[in-house]
Amino acid sequence: MKKWGFLLLLAVGMGITIADRLETFKDSIEIKHIEPDYRLDEGTHLVGIGDELVYQGNLLLVNKEHPVHEESIKSDVVNLMENKELTEGYGLLDSEIYLSEEVAYEFSKLVNAAEDEGVRYFSVNSGFRDFNEQNVLYQQMGASLALPAGHSEHNLGLSLDVGSTQMKMSDAPEGKWIEKNAWKYGFILRYPKDKTHITGIQYEPWHIRYVGLPHSAIIEEKDFALEEYIDYLRKEKNISAIVNGQEYTITFYPIETSSAIKVSKNSVYEISGNNIDGVIVTELKS
Repeated sequence: MKKWGFLLLLAVGMGITIADRLETFKDSIEIKHIEPDYRLDEGTHLVGIGDELVYQGNLLLVNKEHPVHEESIKSDVVNLMENKELTEGYGLLDSEIYLSEEVAYEFSKLVNAAEDEGVRYFSVNSGFRDFNEQNVLYQQMGASLALPAGHSEHNLGLSLDVGSTQMKMSDAPEGKWIEKNAWKYGFILRYPKDKTHITGIQYEPWHIRYVGLPHSAIIEEKDFALEEYIDYLRKEKNISAIVNGQEYTITFYPIETSSAIKVSKNSVYEISGNNIDGVIVTELKS
């Protein structure tokens, strides 16, 4: 359930798009556990939450154990070929590639930053797939190379397969740049080489997933797979993170014990389910 609005996009964008700050970006990440404080005061208020929010948002964990729900699919999925303003700087494998408009916007920022560093031969080979398309792919490629319908991140609209027009992604400068820098723009390499025992999926240097800041920065800093990050938030309950001067608090609320969340009045915040048992509230502190 989207709560950031344009204000957060602007604030985060200002924090990560200045080229001379990117090299020191990771050095400015500070993460710490904080004890949850659910008491209300004059500066806070309660926002009601429902069970459906567990299955909505940018932090949903989708894998063989946790399937996509109908309400999990991003509502802003668009045909990239028909939205030229979202595809400047990279090519499309064909005319039927779909993606969340929000994710496409963030990916455009990533591509522009890479081009500034001389890395410019990106293509998007796949984006959102409906269940029927995923099922056909699964039947064609088999379980070792594809996930069954309803268990693929591509069914959300949050993931895309990125290629290079020059060579295979594992060897391409585009692949190396993605692996090093994608997290600065809210993306993670979803299936890293050293996490196959956790994800259950082979190394895929082309598959990136949008989770947004500050989550991508924390995942990078702690060398987590998404499965590990979701478990970390469920265990810690409440953490704070300072990412390049922006301070965030991240709180996990188990849905079976929570009917409302506490947020600061007039704050900018986002609510996302984890697709398991609760919601994660990310608040940008002013």
